[in-house]
Amino acid sequence: MSKKEQIISAIDIGTTKIVAIIARKDESGKYDVLGLGRSPSNGVKRGVVIHIEDTVAAIEAAKREAEELAGYRMQNVYVGIAGQHIKSMKNRNHKYIESEEISQEDVDYLYDQMLRTPVDPGDEILHVIPQSYIVDNEADVARPVGMSGRILEGNFHLVIGQIASAKNITKCIERVGLNVNRLILEPLASSTAVLSEDEKEAGVALVDIGGGTTDIAVFYNNVVSHTAVIPYGGNVITNDIKEGCSILLRHAEALKIQFGSAMGDTAAGEKLVTIPGISGREPKEISFKSLAYIIQARMEEIIDAIMFEIENSGCQEKLSAGMVITGGGSLLKDLPQLIGFKTGFDVRIGYPNQYLVPGVDKRINQPMFATSIGLAIEGEPTGMFSNKNIFKTGKKTAGPGIKDKVIEGWSKFFSDDTNSF
Repeated sequence: MSKKEQIISAIDIGTTKIVAIIARKDESGKYDVLGLGRSPSNGVKRGVVIHIEDTVAAIEAAKREAEELAGYRMQNVYVGIAGQHIKSMKNRNHKYIESEEISQEDVDYLYDQMLRTPVDPGDEILHVIPQSYIVDNEADVARPVGMSGRILEGNFHLVIGQIASAKNITKCIERVGLNVNRLILEPLASSTAVLSEDEKEAGVALVDIGGGTTDIAVFYNNVVSHTAVIPYGGNVITNDIKEGCSILLRHAEALKIQFGSAMGDTAAGEKLVTIPGISGREPKEISFKSLAYIIQARMEEIIDAIMFEIENSGCQEKLSAGMVITGGGSLLKDLPQLIGFKTGFDVRIGYPNQYLVPGVDKRINQPMFATSIGLAIEGEPTGMFSNKNIFKTGKKTAGPGIKDKVIEGWSKFFSDDTNSF
């Protein structure tokens, strides 16, 4: 391996799936996914670990698959965190400058003071994200180091989560013999993988629709203006189909993925799908249009919650680049059209191909892997939301035939059709 190449490992602990990824950054700054393992997530609910043993088993399975594909051992990993316990706040602090020239130490002082911001009992600060600085009443300063001034003020965005939830995630990772380098808020990781710099400058809302949560990050002028986690996602749509059609949960999930649509008016009303009856009972016939109206009703509720958070960001009128949706839920048929109709925003689906090497397998370049790929990218000390962590590489495994094993392994990985969202 070249000295300029770096091996990074990350784990995305989601409500429907757990993904382990091993990526290599080459000399051009692009990332090659060497190994990607996936397993069903049975111990996580709405982004929060509720069963340690089940989660550990799922992480172990995903880790083992990624290692077999990559030919590298995972050791130090970057891990995503989300869940309904996540909240954010804005804060400001100032410092008198004695030398009349602002130094990096002055900027670091403000950052360190933000880490000491009082929070509710049981909470901790996960991220401190600088938004802008003010030097002697001169606002919107992005890089104050070297400027002359007497008073330096800083505006910061703080991401806060529960200590217990973070400890449970760390405990599960350590139980499989790995070390947690850093916990990273999942919508920030997803935004790194799918958003362009132009979109962040113009103003854009990143919406990651997962199985248990819908994660939001709002950008304007290349800084994070707002983050939020809505405690429902694709799973509530599946439950609505189950209850509305009186069918089994697994049949409801299959219906949503294969025949579902987010817009009832455009669905084919004359088309029907037959669902097997329960325990030998008569099969059920469900129309595409009825299925679509069930999905649309719940999606409109989720869109309302998304718009509430965007309004809270104060950037609703500034999002020139509109909205980028990613995550497994973004693949729902006609969803961009429904969101565009309800919000008036320009909407596109975000694929994590910005930093991937050319020619990467299109089955890896999917919205459902945006968070895990973003975690690997953010694993670098130069990552946008990095907090001065030291990069560490994995250990190369011994043994011949790695290339053949990788080819065979990828084929096995993609033979699994359980792409739940």
